Amino acid sequence: MIRWNWAFIDRPAEVFDEACAFWATASGTIVSERGGDNGEFATLEPARGDACLRAQAVGGPGGAHLDLDVAEADLDAARQLARKLGAELLADHGYWSLVRSPGGVLFCLTTGDGREIPPPIPGPRGALSRVDQVTLDIPGSRYDDEVRFWSELTGWELRETMRPEFLRLGVPDELPIRILLQRLDDDRPAAGHVDIACSDVEAVAAWHESLGARRRGPGGHWLVMTDPTGGVYCLTSRDPITGKVP
Repeated sequence: MIRWNWAFIDRPAEVFDEACAFWATASGTIVSERGGDNGEFATLEPARGDACLRAQAVGGPGGAHLDLDVAEADLDAARQLARKLGAELLADHGYWSLVRSPGGVLFCLTTGDGREIPPPIPGPRGALSRVDQVTLDIPGSRYDDEVRFWSELTGWELRETMRPEFLRLGVPDELPIRILLQRLDDDRPAAGHVDIACSDVEAVAAWHESLGARRRGPGGHWLVMTDPTGGVYCLTSRDPITGKVP
């Protein structure tokens, strides 16, 4: 049913232009003209391939969320399935709907049909990188239910990782955005952040620092960063071409 997917970078309205400028450079894209009733949306248009990144100006601190594209004829069925699985339909705009999962993860069901995944981009030191994943940060008490929800909603299998607090959805190779489910140690509200696959994490981190980003701390095979507006994201050592962990 899902034909394409998107990573939405959500940032506070007062720093939205600054966030868009950083993410356009970091992803090798051009920021489109603003859309939406209040100019709150922008698409990050790649030089090659179909767009799979958007930015949204929000009233809160921001984060990231997923958009899942289905055929227009399948949109109502997708809404009904989400509700059957315990999600709440927050807004219906005809060709797209804002949905909240049972565990509190916001996402959108939309219509569209991308075909070509944009290639990785080289940084100044030649390291390749691509924004290719949204990690859903889920409260520990809701994690098992949320994992079942996402698996049943998408129809994609669950795949174990090398760390017990993560599970990966088996997103088809023809879609651009991977989805990782992370179990939080506490019951803070559900959220999301974007991840960037890098051929050389240190080289990409140095490039992003020159653009105003900051290192926040190491993880396992990743590095936690904040963009110039304070938004959290991660640089990972996954292959930016295949998405595989070395």
